[in-house]
Amino acid sequence: MSAAQPARIPLIVIHPLVVRVTHWLNAVAIVVMVMSGWKIYNASPLFGFSFPGWATLGGWLGGAIAWHFAAMWLLVVNGLIYLAYGLAGRHFMRSFLPVGPSAVWRDLKEALTFRLVHKLGTYNAVQRLLYIVVLVLVVGAVVSGLGLWKPVQFQGLVGLLGGYELVRRIHFVAMAGIVGFTVVHLALVAIVPSTLWAMITGRARVEVSARELKS
Repeated sequence: MSAAQPARIPLIVIHPLVVRVTHWLNAVAIVVMVMSGWKIYNASPLFGFSFPGWATLGGWLGGAIAWHFAAMWLLVVNGLIYLAYGLAGRHFMRSFLPVGPSAVWRDLKEALTFRLVHKLGTYNAVQRLLYIVVLVLVVGAVVSGLGLWKPVQFQGLVGLLGGYELVRRIHFVAMAGIVGFTVVHLALVAIVPSTLWAMITGRARVEVSARELKS
């Protein structure tokens, strides 16, 4: 009797089409918003520095504002589609929950010691926390951005957030957090490049262990 042939790892869908499309549209919108936002910031800096011209978009203040608001509408509409899918399709529940302090601390220690195993299609606790945080930051950026855009029409919102100058700082902090997340995200993609191809095609070969099948 011949030895049994090893089972072929199946090619399965780990990122549905709606997740992939909204992911890439969000990526475009955020890049445009950040670069044009840096140009707007340079016109009236909050702190004692300005962003280099090569990292900005728009050419001049009016052009930067036009780019910023065009990307804002793309981000909002695309974000609402992603939110509706995430809630109705239970994508958020499956991908980002549960997450707790002990799990985050455990996975963070393993990541810092390069012992954390990455499996395509499954987020560890640190990744889940980061995705939840960046979703909150995006909402914060949009809400504070509305206050900056129409401070008179949204004066109630501006007052609730602590006034115009504080709203500017909230918007800046949200932007900085989103940029920080993007840097970490790109670093992880560089470490595990197969995640990029999976987000393009939606499919990957994922091996399921016997222990996972029993759980």
